[in-house]
Amino acid sequence: MNIGIVCYPTYGGSGVVATELGMALAEEGHMVHFITSHQPVKLNFLNKNLHFHEVFVENYPLFHYQPYNLALSSKLVESVQKYDIEVLHVHYAIPHAYAAYMAKQMLKEKGIHIPIVTTLHGTDITLVGSHPVYKPAVEFSINHSDVVTTVSESLKSDTVRLFDIKKDIEVIYNFIDFEKHANWSQGDCIRESLADPHERIITHVSNLRPVKRVLDVIRVFEKVQQKVPSKLILVGEGPDKEKADLLAKELGVKDKILFLGKSDEIRRIMCFSDLFLLPSETESFGLAALEAMAGKTPVISTNQGGLPEVNIQGVTGFLSDVGDVEDMAKNAIYILENDKRLKEFKENAFEAAHRFSMEKILPKYEAMYNRVIEKGVKESVN
Repeated sequence: MNIGIVCYPTYGGSGVVATELGMALAEEGHMVHFITSHQPVKLNFLNKNLHFHEVFVENYPLFHYQPYNLALSSKLVESVQKYDIEVLHVHYAIPHAYAAYMAKQMLKEKGIHIPIVTTLHGTDITLVGSHPVYKPAVEFSINHSDVVTTVSESLKSDTVRLFDIKKDIEVIYNFIDFEKHANWSQGDCIRESLADPHERIITHVSNLRPVKRVLDVIRVFEKVQQKVPSKLILVGEGPDKEKADLLAKELGVKDKILFLGKSDEIRRIMCFSDLFLLPSETESFGLAALEAMAGKTPVISTNQGGLPEVNIQGVTGFLSDVGDVEDMAKNAIYILENDKRLKEFKENAFEAAHRFSMEKILPKYEAMYNRVIEKGVKESVN
């Protein structure tokens, strides 16, 4: 197949998922074209089937805000014609689904039928997309996509609740590439460089925005530290980093916390870790939790959004209400205070993560592409 992928080319979850999907499809022999404003940060071009087409936006003084939607639509039309793309897969509703619909209409004028698959990832629906300013356009784009998918049952329910949806929505979960995780040998996990032998290592990875509730991470850690000697690794950059640093000083645990900033070595960090904290206000899926579990790290998380679909209560970790620091700390201590119990949770997390392996999820996308392409061929003939 010849597949066009549109996504945000950043470290955000939707962009990472789209990039990993494209690279996996290329490994399977499909031609994959990324059509974005910049090269996706995770994109590895060591495959002849991967291509990148940059969307340029001319800077005219007339425009207060540059018309990216128009530039993207035009680039999609050009790319479909030039490279014989058979299906467009757009990740994140705003503005990609709307731009793809406009491209589809322009191509129709030229006698070309291009099917559109729209994958919804979370805040494009629950936060930004449901805002009155954007809601009509987002609703229109969803209803005029050929296929719509969400990354969790929870997000599907939110989409149906927030919008007047007139078509079926298919759930295709996010995934993990276990081959990449397996590349880290036990020799790379030198725990002594981060903690003493008697200490546990707790980890949190996020963009440190308020929705991630990193201050709760500090509070939970402080309570755990009273019972179980531990170190905390904080990975990421964001607006709440300074607040977290100040709270750590206030609670007297600053010397037990390592602030790493942005890192591309999440898999290596997870092989050090004994527990992952994710006290988010909401998560459409919980990709960070899945990555932790794939690294044999149990998870303490909230019970919001798609997290209960990933983190199994009492098996791979525990779920708590948002803001319930006491419960999260109690559950964390329960896992960490006993070696045998910790080992069992680690093994459970790793086993459960295989529900979302690349080998299980990728064929669902391939089958969907084939289905929508075949349907489009029939419609264009008729």
